[in-house]
Amino acid sequence: MRKTPIKTNGATMGTRWQALTQDPVPQEALQAAVEEIDAQMSLWRADSDLCRLNAAAPGVWVDLPAHLMTVLEAGLGIGRASGGAFDIGLGDAVAAWGFGPGAASEAAIRAARHARSPAHELLELDPARGRAMKHAPLSVDLNGIAKGYGVDRLTEVAKAHGVTSGLFAIDGELRAIGPRAFPVAVEAPLVGHRAAHSLLGLTDAAVATSGTYRHFVTVQGRRLSHLIDPATGAPLLNPPDQVTVLAKDCMSADAWAKVFMVLPQDRALTLAALNGVSVLSLGARPYATGVFAA
Repeated sequence: MRKTPIKTNGATMGTRWQALTQDPVPQEALQAAVEEIDAQMSLWRADSDLCRLNAAAPGVWVDLPAHLMTVLEAGLGIGRASGGAFDIGLGDAVAAWGFGPGAASEAAIRAARHARSPAHELLELDPARGRAMKHAPLSVDLNGIAKGYGVDRLTEVAKAHGVTSGLFAIDGELRAIGPRAFPVAVEAPLVGHRAAHSLLGLTDAAVATSGTYRHFVTVQGRRLSHLIDPATGAPLLNPPDQVTVLAKDCMSADAWAKVFMVLPQDRALTLAALNGVSVLSLGARPYATGVFAA
């Protein structure tokens, strides 16, 4: 007889995590996993390890915990691979426009729009010793990748408790394990209400969605995305309404979804093929690759 799926959830990162499994996993174990990520990577917690790195002076090595080092390595790697379209060093710009813990500031916006070098040129990692050093002033923001890694951690904890089939999620980032195809709705990019655009059968893979229709500011009647353009230090102008990415792990899917919000279609198609990810881009110029094009 088929088991009734077990649903577990809890609060994290200003939202909620969810798990759907065939076998039980202690809720406290899953909660501890995402709490650890939040404690290391949150910009809303002054005592987080990421805030400690941001506060350190350039030229000083900072000891960091393993999970944060893993995400920093991945973020810098995708930054290089995307030619800077994904940049974890935009913390000052994100904060300046009011998408961080504080309010927007015109002076900070002007400062953030000056020419900048990407984080992968300014932040040096020493994985063997678990430490990092900034070579210039740099404010790291991991909001474009940390939730995806949180989903991966939920998955790892569930596997450690013997789970072989399950679906794990934080917001629009999801990962499935096992042979079962979990039905996952790709949301339509609509402001003010929710509806499904399409349905995806997720099997042993991860999916993440990034869009402009939920988190934005309105300036002089124009809606400005919470996603910052690394080239300008300002909100993206005329980006896709939404990008959904399918990848092997959720951290990668999360970060690549941001990349394809930034890049034009021709570069996006090339990078998607090179990195083995599938992309569904919705908006004025929609396109689909991989499983989404099937």
